[in-house]
Amino acid sequence: MKLSDLQVGDRAEVTALKSESAVRRRIMDMGLIKGTSFKVLRVAPLGDPIEIFFKGLYLALRKTEAEGVLVRKVAEPVELVEHQESTPPFWRFGGKA
Repeated sequence: MKLSDLQVGDRAEVTALKSESAVRRRIMDMGLIKGTSFKVLRVAPLGDPIEIFFKGLYLALRKTEAEGVLVRKVAEPVELVEHQESTPPFWRFGGKA
C-alpha cells in the first residue's frame, strides 16, 4: 500500500521507499525510514499535500512523493486509547479545576 492511499487518522509503518534517488534521500534525511511509524493528520481536498506526524515532526509530502513510500497500516495502541479515555483533563479553561 502507498502512503498516498491512506486516509486522515490512519496509522502506518514505512516498509520501503521506492522514489527516485534524490527524493528518496531527502525523505530519509528527514527521518522517514523503514520501520518508522506515523499518523496521517491532514490531506488536502485534492490529495496534495499530505501531512503526517512522526518522531515529534510534522511533515507535508506532495502526492507524487507519497506514492513512492510503501507502508502497512497498523492499529492504534490499545493502552494509549484506554489511557486517553479514562484520564480526566488536569486543567480547564478559566483557571479552575
